[in-house]
Amino acid sequence: MSEITPPPGALLRSARLDDRYLLERGLAYISGTQALVRLLLNQKARDRAAGLNTGGFVSGYRGSPLAGLDQVLWGVQDLLDKNQIEFIPGVNEDLAATACWGTQQLMQHPEEATVDGVFAMWYGKGPGVDRSADALKHANAGGTSKHGGALVLAADDHTAKSSSFAHQSEQLLVASFIPILYPSNVQEYLDYGIHGYAMSRASGLWVSLKCVSDVVETTSIADVDPFRVECRPPEDFKTVENVHIRWPDVWAEQEPRLVRAKLPLALSYCRANGLNQIVSKGTGSKLGIIAAGKAYNDVREALSLLGIADDELSAQGVALLKLGMVWPLEPNIVRDFAQGLDEILVVEEKRALIEQQVKDILYPLASSGAKAPRVVGKSAGTPVCSEFGIPDDQRLLRGDAELTPIEIADVIAARLRELGATQGSALESMWRVAGLRTPVMRRPYFCSGCPHNTSTNVPEGSRSTAGIGCHYMANWMNRRTESYTHMGGEGVPWVGQSRFSKRPHMFANMGDGTYFHSGSLAIRQAVSAKAPMTFKILFNDAVALTGGQSHDGPLTVPRLTHQLRAEGVSRIAVVSDDISKYEGFQAEFAPGTTFHHRSDLDMVQRQLREILDVTALVYDQTCAAEKRRRRKRNKFPDPALRFVINPEVCEGCGDCSTKSNCVSIEPLETPLGRKRKINQSSCNKDFSCADGFCPSFIAVQGGTLRKRASATGEDDPSTWQEPPHPQLPEMLKDYSILVNGVGGTGVLTIGNILGMAAHLQGQHSSVLDMAGLAQKGGAVWSHVRLAHSHAQVHSPRISDGSADLLIGCDLVVSAHPDTVAKLNPQSSVAIVSENVTPTSDFQQDRDFNMPEDKLWEILEQSCGTSNLQRIPAQDLAVRFCGDSVYANMVVLGATWQAGHVPLTLEALRKAIQLNGQAVETNLRAFAVGRQFIAAPERFVRRQSSVIQWLPRADRENLADLIVHRRTRLVTYQNEAYAAQFEEFLKFVQRARLQAPQGFEQAVAKNLYKLMAYKDEYEVARLHSSSEIKELVASQFEGDYQVGYSLAPPLFARRGSDGLPRKRVYGDWMGRAFRLLAPLKVLRGTPFDPFGHTDERRTERALINEYKDVIRATLPYLDKHPQKCLELARIPEQIRGFGHVKASSVDQARKRQEALFREITGKGLPPPTSDGYGQFLEGAWS
Repeated sequence: MSEITPPPGALLRSARLDDRYLLERGLAYISGTQALVRLLLNQKARDRAAGLNTGGFVSGYRGSPLAGLDQVLWGVQDLLDKNQIEFIPGVNEDLAATACWGTQQLMQHPEEATVDGVFAMWYGKGPGVDRSADALKHANAGGTSKHGGALVLAADDHTAKSSSFAHQSEQLLVASFIPILYPSNVQEYLDYGIHGYAMSRASGLWVSLKCVSDVVETTSIADVDPFRVECRPPEDFKTVENVHIRWPDVWAEQEPRLVRAKLPLALSYCRANGLNQIVSKGTGSKLGIIAAGKAYNDVREALSLLGIADDELSAQGVALLKLGMVWPLEPNIVRDFAQGLDEILVVEEKRALIEQQVKDILYPLASSGAKAPRVVGKSAGTPVCSEFGIPDDQRLLRGDAELTPIEIADVIAARLRELGATQGSALESMWRVAGLRTPVMRRPYFCSGCPHNTSTNVPEGSRSTAGIGCHYMANWMNRRTESYTHMGGEGVPWVGQSRFSKRPHMFANMGDGTYFHSGSLAIRQAVSAKAPMTFKILFNDAVALTGGQSHDGPLTVPRLTHQLRAEGVSRIAVVSDDISKYEGFQAEFAPGTTFHHRSDLDMVQRQLREILDVTALVYDQTCAAEKRRRRKRNKFPDPALRFVINPEVCEGCGDCSTKSNCVSIEPLETPLGRKRKINQSSCNKDFSCADGFCPSFIAVQGGTLRKRASATGEDDPSTWQEPPHPQLPEMLKDYSILVNGVGGTGVLTIGNILGMAAHLQGQHSSVLDMAGLAQKGGAVWSHVRLAHSHAQVHSPRISDGSADLLIGCDLVVSAHPDTVAKLNPQSSVAIVSENVTPTSDFQQDRDFNMPEDKLWEILEQSCGTSNLQRIPAQDLAVRFCGDSVYANMVVLGATWQAGHVPLTLEALRKAIQLNGQAVETNLRAFAVGRQFIAAPERFVRRQSSVIQWLPRADRENLADLIVHRRTRLVTYQNEAYAAQFEEFLKFVQRARLQAPQGFEQAVAKNLYKLMAYKDEYEVARLHSSSEIKELVASQFEGDYQVGYSLAPPLFARRGSDGLPRKRVYGDWMGRAFRLLAPLKVLRGTPFDPFGHTDERRTERALINEYKDVIRATLPYLDKHPQKCLELARIPEQIRGFGHVKASSVDQARKRQEALFREITGKGLPPPTSDGYGQFLEGAWS
């Protein structure tokens, strides 16, 4: 360890966030996506300096890893306008490609042009490249203009992390005769992009840049000087033919022109400008390695793992060729590189493209009898191998998955050993994570308040298909949604299935973005085929999956209904959470359109499935995440209404989660068991949770969420003494930090603050964000690599076993296999937040319990107990900053103070300020984290304000438990009633049998649960308590009114499903509760007006039934201890109110009867109730 803090007065590098676009020359902290935008500005600057009046044009369709390119472009719209660069998103990819083609056609009529040429940029995800093949082929064959040019940004997802299929675009680009440049870092997006335009102008070809997440989603430090690249024209190939776009043009001449003139010109440009480079080759080199892009980075990392430094490559017998243009492969440099080598190893991901070209180039040499190296890559190169026929013992580098540096290092070591160049030490590979199976994962899920939580439900007996979009996640939510299709094909598989299926009808989900993109054609196909189905068009007013972009053109619900009617859809129903907005506007919709509240969704779908024709249901509700964004900008209504759950009334039945499927419903562990609470910070005000059939929901109208009170005394960080600065780790080489957490909580911000701080400090940094569907609550990682120079960082991704530091903002993600694989028990340090937010498992299983002990055990095995430190980050963030959203910054502050971040305090503080988001509070959170390490005695543990996962143990002190429950029963009814409880427990204790651990506690808790059933009097008492008033006041301030979401038996209307509908009753209901509560003296008497209902009679009967069952099974405790314990816990499953409770009673009784028979060999005893439960006698038979 060494102190690296600069002396007082030392200056940080001057930097601003807008340097990435405005800095004329020099280094800027910039992402790959931002670099693509800067490329446009640089090209304009170069043209201006050359005396050209050019324009720029960008079009395409979003998709990972270029999901946010359009948002970055919109963010600098003024700058684009100033530089004559037009950005027009495509309705879909092939139309965008056609529009870009049009920019080159402009110069067919130069007299009409306002510019000398247009440099175009098309972008699209791999499937979009597929979709656009026809347009790209035609456009490339037609050519580019002399001062124009066209770049194709092909965004490939090699591992299908955010796609429905893994993708590789090279083969299609080859088929389109489009040269492929493959950048390996952010700098090369700027450099190769300039070369790409120059090549396009020189050759008349469209030129592609391959974009993969490991490069384009990396943020690093790059030289943004527009003139750092010198573009030399093709020198060794000349053609007299005009290679640029012209009219008229003869189609039959275009292909020969591509093959004989344009592509040779591209190769000549590649040679003239050294796009492919021999990085290292000595006279003793035996093994030559060829790679490009991400694979090149992985090769460099692999060599580093093998202990082969850059200056030792030749001595170790290794030569290295880095390709910038992977197709067509320039042959001269391959022949030069091959001379003297015994073997060439081609390292590339997915199918072999480079390897086949290398073999084609070297085959004539080998066939002539001259010495030629063996070429291996996907296979060991034996005669029995072919691309899809490689024996397992001959397979080297996989062609069907992502390659990792460790896999590559293993292959390099083996090839070196075989060649006798070196011993090539074998690597440990993945031994650390063997057997470490995480018990829980963070699976992406619908956002809090997402419309899909409701809209993707289908009626019992029906089935739905999914497609591209957030609604695809319904596939893993037990919603009878299965399968998927490519974008725009939603529902069409049913056209083929329906002719051979017994099922008469199918639902098909389709997002509004997909509909506008190409999905309307799927509906046209279904109508043409007369397929009996219902398209559910989920109109969310945003393309939520890729960041909340708006539609790429005008689309409203009324316009949509007219389009559907024009296509021949027979019936159209519009469903919404607010149908009042249509009042007075129905005439704007297609004739015959019907309007329904979302509470009638099931009924509407049942009606539509009976129509044996094509129908449509338009579900109109704005994306919850987009609501949140717009509300922050005051561009969306923000109702002055929130709900709070009274934990005393809550039964923990989970019906609120069933109705809402909302992740803002969280567990609340209490002495009486698990209840529910609403996370007000994440709540997006969908309010469907209040439809849960439960009287515990309190409506708070008006007022605002209570802000953090001004800190005083020991809770005021401004009064704390500045902690001493720690010694910081020395960066002898590079320093790797893995940051992880839950998507949407600011994890990536932490990574970029570290990267920017390094830039400010004059260091090199590389930050790779790996998100996928993380914005939907899934796992997210940020790979941060710091070094003194860029040459020390070979790959932006941290290799297995190579992380120096883990900043774990979430325990679940910290124990994920992708995290622990990066850790090394001997050297890695982990600082992990110990407060765990729920996973989506809780929405699917009301009794889910977070396996915290197992997660910590995994981490301890991965980095060692002494290297692992726990931080109560969310507790600290809520206590000192008012919101758990600042927990990640608390962890960062603690990590720095612990001496594990090799960056200065000044640089980190400046980076937080540059980030510009809640600067004061983030600095406070950072300071709190520091203090937690420096002065832990200051932070006395208080009752947690965040989720605590408590395992069910039944190990409470029995005497204390009985006293607690007896006291509550006195308050519930009276002394006599409480005495019945106590007397029965004494009877159980007097049995003096060998009961299993927790049996008596289970009887005490469950008998109390049955006796303290929540009737009208009890609900009134609990809602009238001072405790609930204090709970509301602790969360809200200002002028607010309290109401109650109820379905009183005497007033509630029935819904289309026949069940009572809840509605909010005002403050007068609170006064009614205060009058009703004392009338509990009528409970159980003939004068009890509520006591004669089936629900109340059942509740009283259950008490006696439970006692009878316990009495009857006491003699069997020693023989069947665990079954008797399960029987004693049966009432735990009886939860809820009304029909929800009735259903749970039925299930509990069935299990109770089965257990009783297994224990005693007999049927249940007859009821001994006093007549109130005699109507249930049939249930005992």
